Amino acid sequence: MSAGSDPVVIVSAARTGIGSFNGALSTVPVHDLGSTVIKEALKRAAVAPEEVSEVIFGHVLAAGCGQNPVRQASVGAGIPYSVPAWSCQMICGSGLKAVCLAAQSIRIGDSSIVVAGGMENMSKAPHLAHLRTGVRIGETPLTDSILCDGLTDAFHNYHMGITAENVAKKWQVNREDQDKLAVLSQNRTENAQKAGHFDKEIVPVFVPSRKGGFRPGRRQPMNQEVTVQFLVRSHARVAGSVPSVGHAGGSQ
Repeated sequence: MSAGSDPVVIVSAARTGIGSFNGALSTVPVHDLGSTVIKEALKRAAVAPEEVSEVIFGHVLAAGCGQNPVRQASVGAGIPYSVPAWSCQMICGSGLKAVCLAAQSIRIGDSSIVVAGGMENMSKAPHLAHLRTGVRIGETPLTDSILCDGLTDAFHNYHMGITAENVAKKWQVNREDQDKLAVLSQNRTENAQKAGHFDKEIVPVFVPSRKGGFRPGRRQPMNQEVTVQFLVRSHARVAGSVPSVGHAGGSQ
């Protein structure tokens, strides 16, 4: 097995809109979100599903999604059953790691065309209860799989919001500086969205319903015309904290 000398290139890209928590996309299974994007990415690249040699997706919240959700997405996009499809789990870096793994697979000659990316639907992540051995008496707790598997450090048992606090302290980032950066980011996103800069990359998703279904608009939920004064009023986690809800990305 030898590494190839030809460069690995990305020939196409697509994504769904970013839905809000329990919003318009919340009822769509994660593998259907994945299938929708895979179909469009292949179409844009003029690649037939039969030409794909491997599918790699990052996926964190897999509880209750069925066996190998990435394979479900792959087959749902028309890629043959014979094509291997699998997921990698690196928390927030999962999707980007999948792209890196795809490049490595091509470089060493294992694959020639790889579909790589990430998929998630936090709104459908279940609450969990350990009932394997039964409950003899009293109540049993429910565990939120979003917090347990996605947002809580397994070694120190604290939420990623605490990590944001630690990073702010380490690099001496104060609340005022973070507010200014958050406003700049929000305003740039709003302006780009209004100008239609995201439209070409976003694939509409069909959402089934009792009335036949619909396709949500391409615009993504966000605060409009955010100002520093608006963020100053956003409550921090505790008094004296640097990160606040106004700095955070929404759950999807």
